[in-house]
Amino acid sequence: MDTTRPTTQERGPDLPPSPQTPSSPPAALPASASSPPAGSVPSAEDGSAEHRAGRARRGAGGPLGFIVDPAVDARRRRDLRRMRLVATGLLVFAAVVYVLTRGHENGVLGFVNAGAEASMVGACADWFAVTALFRHPLGLPIPHTALIPRKKEMIGRSLEEFVSENFMREDIIRERVLDAEPTRRASEWALVPGHAKRLVDEVATVTVHALHRIPDEDVRAVIEHALLPRLAQEPVSSLAGGLLDQVVRDEAHVGLVDLALDEMRVWLVDNEDLFESLITQRAPAWVPDAVNDLVARKIHVEALKWLADIRNDPRHDVRLALDKLLVDLAHDLQHDPVTQAKAERLKERLLSHPQVADTAMSLWASLRAVVISALEDEQGPVRTRAVKEVTALAERLLADAALRDRIDRRICDATVYAVERYGTELTRVISDTVDRWDGKETAERVELQVGRDLQFIRINGTLVGGLIGMLIHAVSILLPS
Repeated sequence: MDTTRPTTQERGPDLPPSPQTPSSPPAALPASASSPPAGSVPSAEDGSAEHRAGRARRGAGGPLGFIVDPAVDARRRRDLRRMRLVATGLLVFAAVVYVLTRGHENGVLGFVNAGAEASMVGACADWFAVTALFRHPLGLPIPHTALIPRKKEMIGRSLEEFVSENFMREDIIRERVLDAEPTRRASEWALVPGHAKRLVDEVATVTVHALHRIPDEDVRAVIEHALLPRLAQEPVSSLAGGLLDQVVRDEAHVGLVDLALDEMRVWLVDNEDLFESLITQRAPAWVPDAVNDLVARKIHVEALKWLADIRNDPRHDVRLALDKLLVDLAHDLQHDPVTQAKAERLKERLLSHPQVADTAMSLWASLRAVVISALEDEQGPVRTRAVKEVTALAERLLADAALRDRIDRRICDATVYAVERYGTELTRVISDTVDRWDGKETAERVELQVGRDLQFIRINGTLVGGLIGMLIHAVSILLPS
């Protein structure tokens, strides 16, 4: 009574091939079909040999998005055929018993006849129910049959709503994340010997690979067509003025002034003859050379002394005057339209200069080379320091429960934000994928996955029907006529 269309493997060589032939890959399982049916206990073969063989042979997905695994398909097909034979055999046995016990309404044979009759009814009813999920029983277009081929879109949307309502809710996400304690578990993992180094090595390898894969043409294009035009459009005078004002207030420029004074003093010491020559060249022609040399040496000595005074006196008049100049410049950059216009014109001239992009590319190349060199050295200071920092952070997190709790809550917030923003797109993948499946083949693949377990419904219906038939027969005997 099983009207399932046999596949090529089931028909034998004397039958015409079905659309699913060995020359083309068998239709694969839905993504969820790679795991055992709910309620079943996977065997050792399922968990080891089958898993390894499946991963080795899966390779590519089928045309409808199914996962192809011919070896597992063949085993499931054999199991399904075997269980169908068992269920159908029970029905045939009940029919034979019913025929042999007809006319014996009394005694033990009466109970056997009633049980056999009820078993046939239960077996046929459950066969109809199981078959109606996947196709029209006996090929008849009976209403509310072939549910999976006809209702796959509705099934996909129901799955989408189920996932959205039961997995994408904020309270469930927060509960699951907090129960998982990701910060504690990550810290414990990092403190296992070798794990911190492994993490740093992986991050370093990925970073180096990514830096190698960035083409210089793309970087130049970003600089020339995105970064520089954006900087040209952005007014920088107010920003520069505010930054300069804060630098002066924090006296961050003092070190730069000291450096400039030191370099000037070194230049004067190393170029005494050149300095004196410059002075004497500006002297009047009627002044004797001896006087010019004396004056030039005196000016050189006074210049060195003057630079030393400025260098050693933080409150020197020159320093104070320079500070006032910088403060006034910062104020004008923020509030004076004339100064702001000059600053903007200077910025535009600098950014439009062709050398700017070349300089930026040179800086990028140097930075990339330095970073790659540092990260590729497995025993270098960068990786060594990174391992120490990861270990120290893990130890601190394990010791500070409050900090772990704050980080876990931040992870919750980020997860909830991602789900709220992208959850609809994620769950829509379910319905969109199911919509692309062929209804007939979907039914075949689902039946191949769960059909073996559904045959137990037929077996149970046969057995339970027989017991109920005998119970009804007993009640009918006990009731008065």
